[in-house]
Amino acid sequence: VQLQASGGGLVKPGGSLRLSCEASGFNFVDYALGWFRQAPGERREGLSTISGRDGYSYVRDSVRGRFTISSDSAKNTVYLQMDSLKPDDTAVYFCVASRLILGQVPTFFEFEYFGQGTQVTVSS
Repeated sequence: VQLQASGGGLVKPGGSLRLSCEASGFNFVDYALGWFRQAPGERREGLSTISGRDGYSYVRDSVRGRFTISSDSAKNTVYLQMDSLKPDDTAVYFCVASRLILGQVPTFFEFEYFGQGTQVTVSS
């Protein structure tokens, strides 16, 4: 399993970024993909997941309405659109993947594979 994330950077508060994660080494439709983040001094936090099979998605309450997950199975790619960014969103963002369990997306705690992170910094 390989997960290559990109799209991080420096953005002003209120701005937007779109993270991309190109996945390889597994059958996209048999896996769930998602995004975690880890801020300095904080624990890693699951943000959002999506099923590669049917597109069923979940977004954590704390970012719902600002963050949107999507995927393109033809490109084996998952995206995280982040709008109205705040300084508290500053973190390293990780793309993750895990096998579907009986066709369902695993819980955040069950995700198996983490890609390298991409830094997002929200600052004026």
